[in-house]
Amino acid sequence: MIKQILIPLLLGCGVALSASALAKGPPKDNMIGGTLYPHGYTPMPIKNGVYPRVYVPNTEKLGKNEMRVIALGTGMPNVITGKQKASAWFVELGNGEKFLFDLGSGSMENLAKLRPDWHKVDKVFASHLHSDHVGGFAELYIGGWMNGRYKPLEFYGPSGAQPRLGTKAFVENQVKSWAWDIEGRRTGFPIEGGKVIAHEFNFRNEGVIYNKNGVKISSFPAIHILDGSVSFRLDWKGRSFVFGGDSYPNKWFIKYAKGGELVVHECFFTPENLGKLLGIPPAQAIFITSYIHTPPQAFGKIMSTVKPRHAIGYHFWTWHDIYDENLEAVRKTYDGPLTLATDMMVWNVTDEQVVVREVFEDENVAPTGTSAAYRSAKREPPSVAEKWISPDINAGKWKGYTPPPLPKPK
Repeated sequence: MIKQILIPLLLGCGVALSASALAKGPPKDNMIGGTLYPHGYTPMPIKNGVYPRVYVPNTEKLGKNEMRVIALGTGMPNVITGKQKASAWFVELGNGEKFLFDLGSGSMENLAKLRPDWHKVDKVFASHLHSDHVGGFAELYIGGWMNGRYKPLEFYGPSGAQPRLGTKAFVENQVKSWAWDIEGRRTGFPIEGGKVIAHEFNFRNEGVIYNKNGVKISSFPAIHILDGSVSFRLDWKGRSFVFGGDSYPNKWFIKYAKGGELVVHECFFTPENLGKLLGIPPAQAIFITSYIHTPPQAFGKIMSTVKPRHAIGYHFWTWHDIYDENLEAVRKTYDGPLTLATDMMVWNVTDEQVVVREVFEDENVAPTGTSAAYRSAKREPPSVAEKWISPDINAGKWKGYTPPPLPKPK
């Protein structure tokens, strides 16, 4: 059974400032089919199954039975670069639902480049609690709240061998660690958007943990370092996405990945590559790559067994000298459809085809904008902030500046 905890960050009753209280008010929402798009964008349907060579965010309308998956992060915990963030996968369905699988360090930078409707990016499924899989928590939690989410963030993840090692404790401690940040934003942003609901399920679970709007997501155990690592499978209208975090090859993945369309599993370094990269002895290189993770040849054996519609490998530095060696190792044991993923690759899945492309990225990305529902959502009045700063510190305000008067709340 899933345990739910609601963490109330913003207490007390308050009122929202009306849109007219803002300077000139915002422009009319660019709301299309229940989703907020950046101004100037109108998504168009794909005709005759012919996709542009690159994916320009917010320009393509998903078909009613279509799934789009974007790799926001494919890399490692110890080097987060401009080209490669840590693990995060964004799944969008033709019914408007959106899901994040993992939330690794740096990955929210790539999510921001997509300029999503942030209030819809509110469901995260964490495979385990290493930083390269959940290190982007604060960026989504606080950044998403500031950018348009006005309802609680839903965070799904496994239990641990002890309560302190589970998802519930992780979320509670994350919120506690950002107390100063959260407290200081209480009057500016919607009360409900500043909350997190932690859904902790037993890591030994084999079955459905999410079942809403025709989407079923199941979890099953993985084997990685400590108890409390899992994999997931999403099923919706004949589409399926199977996601593995980090794991030694295991029977559960073989069982639940069979028949999957997009099947994502780590394809770690070869022992030789890791030994050269980190300068570690052979015994340690073999142990790390082949007993804690899944090296390329083992990845290939897994995919040859589950026979996915399209296999996706990740979790290594995608430098050219390493990439080719990993690809050659995979091809010794698997000859089916394959992508060794790099950040910001895109897969569109329909009944007829799987299309693999890259995102056309804008480095100077602007926020998407917020909806009328966000702007009118309940907030705390500015008056709650009057006691936040000590009288002696308040007395230091420069007399040469006078702020504009605050509008009266309605």
